[in-house]
Order: sequence, then C-alpha cells, then structure tokens
Amino acid sequence: MRSNPFKQALADTLRSFRRSLPILSAMLLLLSLVSVVVPKTLYHRIFSGNILLDPLIGAAAGSLSAGNPVTSYIIGGELKMQGVSMLAVTAFLGAWVTVGVIQFPAEALMLGRKFAVVRNAASFVSSLVLALLTVWTLGWI
Repeated sequence: MRSNPFKQALADTLRSFRRSLPILSAMLLLLSLVSVVVPKTLYHRIFSGNILLDPLIGAAAGSLSAGNPVTSYIIGGELKMQGVSMLAVTAFLGAWVTVGVIQFPAEALMLGRKFAVVRNAASFVSSLVLALLTVWTLGWI
C-alpha cells in the first residue's frame, strides 16, 4: 500500500521548517535590533550630494537595513524631505526591499549559498539600474 503523498509532503515541509526555525528566529531578532538601534537620521548624514556616489551609498545602506516596502516609503519620504537626491532615495528603496544582507544566512541555508549570492548581487545592481531609469524617466536628471 502506498503512502499518502499529501501526508509525506506535509511531513517533509514540517521537518524542513523545524530545521530552519533557529536561523529564521535569529534573522528576525537581528532585523528588529538593527531597525531599533540605527537612527533614521543617520541615513541623511551619510549622503554626500554626489550624483555618482549617492546611489551607491543608498543601495549599500538599503542592503544593510533591509525592511518591508511600507516602511521604506516612509523612510524614503523622510530622506527626500531632508534633501537627499531622488536617485539615492530610489536606489535605497530598491535595495531595502530586494537585497538581504541580514537575511543572507537564512537564504543560503534554505536555497543554497550560490543562489543567495547571485540573487543578492543581481538585486543590488538592479536597484542601481532601476533608480537611474526611474529618475531619468521622470525627467529629474
């Protein structure tokens, strides 16, 4: 008699989840800590006003900060109100939601290290390209 495929899939999923739970918990705790410890005004101080350097700084800060889209819009609006260029803000927002330096260990464990590296690198470069295309399309450069 064959076993039920649904029950087997459910058992495999639960086993995989149980194995990854410690890494996921640590990642969530680290994300929470970074969100609380790093003041939002710090982002404004790190931008120099350089049109070439600011998007790189924005994408790097977004990569390290990692968060959800709703929060990124609020931070992006605050950065814009403080005089940070739209190019830098857009790169920051793109990297904030797509690049996951903090989540990297969990992603590498669940999906493989090579995949995690390639996906994060592609997301970083994409955030820069999309920032440039967005600002250019809007006619702000």
